[in-house]
Amino acid sequence: MRVPEYDYVLFIDEAGDDGLKRVMPIDSQGSSEWLVISGLLVRSEDEGKCRDWLDHIRNNIDATQSGVLHYRKLSLTKRRRAAELLADLPVRSFTVCSNKKNMRGYNNPRAAEAGGKQWFYNWIVRILMERATNFCLQNSMRKLGRPAKMKVLFSARGGHSYGQTKAYWELLRAKGTPYLNRNQIKFEVLNYRLVDYVPHYLHAGLQLADICASAFYQAIDVQSRNWSTDCAINLRPIVASSKGSTADVGLVLQPHWIDKGLSMDQKKIFRHYGYKFYTT
Repeated sequence: MRVPEYDYVLFIDEAGDDGLKRVMPIDSQGSSEWLVISGLLVRSEDEGKCRDWLDHIRNNIDATQSGVLHYRKLSLTKRRRAAELLADLPVRSFTVCSNKKNMRGYNNPRAAEAGGKQWFYNWIVRILMERATNFCLQNSMRKLGRPAKMKVLFSARGGHSYGQTKAYWELLRAKGTPYLNRNQIKFEVLNYRLVDYVPHYLHAGLQLADICASAFYQAIDVQSRNWSTDCAINLRPIVASSKGSTADVGLVLQPHWIDKGLSMDQKKIFRHYGYKFYTT
């Protein structure tokens, strides 16, 4: 069957995990405090350039020992440079950072019914897709005069059912969304035949998306000896914005009302991207 034509590609990768039963730092043996999911939006005509872009970054930072770039294995100096080089490319990034402390042990039967066993993961992906599809629709109407079609490629991780994710999207489309809710998936830019998932080493675009997800995870994982906001700040030129604002567009904090639950160090990167907090 012929693959439908498309105008954009959204590469999706993640850092952290979606476990809620036990969560660090509340539980010493818990899952990660944060789940970070990033999408890197690339024009279709540039999809074939992703390998050249990745090789340029690898060569520049001397990370050529293998054909796959692993952000977590790089030194801080190389991470900073990788983010700088990515920020020079004609792409846009979207990142959702979900702090799970307030979700510890939580189970949402209604959400589980809609999103299956991985309802929490599907919910965070939904938030990412709301921002990315809205940006894609607005950009394509302005530049193309029509809704674009967006290919979506997930970096496959064990334990996720991407069929459940698509089924959740279909349920959302069938239910519809209140007219005044601006944050909704714009289904006119999606085609389920253009949604796929592969191991990240099979596509350079997924390894570029990993730089985004890992850089923002590094900026909020303050318990780590590798904590630094430098790399996420270096990505500023490509973080998507709307009317000059990146907060809740190219960078989304969930839950959006969280305030006193975050440390000053955790708030630092969100403040840089326009979030305002009212407690110290």
